[in-house]
Amino acid sequence: MPEPLHYDDDYIREILRRTHTIALVGASTNWNRPSYFVMKYLQRKGFRVIPVNPGAAGKAILDEPVVASLKDIKEPVDMVDIFRNSEAAGPIADEAVEIGAKVVWMQIGVRNDAAAERATKAGLKVVMDRCPKIEYSRLCGELSWLGMNSGVISSKRRRI
Repeated sequence: MPEPLHYDDDYIREILRRTHTIALVGASTNWNRPSYFVMKYLQRKGFRVIPVNPGAAGKAILDEPVVASLKDIKEPVDMVDIFRNSEAAGPIADEAVEIGAKVVWMQIGVRNDAAAERATKAGLKVVMDRCPKIEYSRLCGELSWLGMNSGVISSKRRRI
């Protein structure tokens, strides 16, 4: 079993501050899927989220046109958020390097150490087994609104 992953809050915070455009690989057209909730949340926080799903290419999710692959995106991408299994994350991370993304983010339960190493060697920041929605809300103190301990103590609401 691999070692548990730890990311410093400043590392995550810096990624989220510098990210403007996110390619969400594995975006679902189904409103009750986790990828849909994450996309909606991130949009409401001001991120541009481009859904990537070959089975839904040409459709729209939350008013954004769906593309079939990362290579179909015609604008710079800051983060590639991977909602696929750990094995599929490898080729997606490689494609993220090819398109010039700055961050590869693998969702909760997704971990591919070899892909992370390749991406890191190519100069990308990597986060595995985390959700940007959860991390954003935790770092802003929003999780505590729901009665969860966010690990961030402050008397003032913080913005990322």
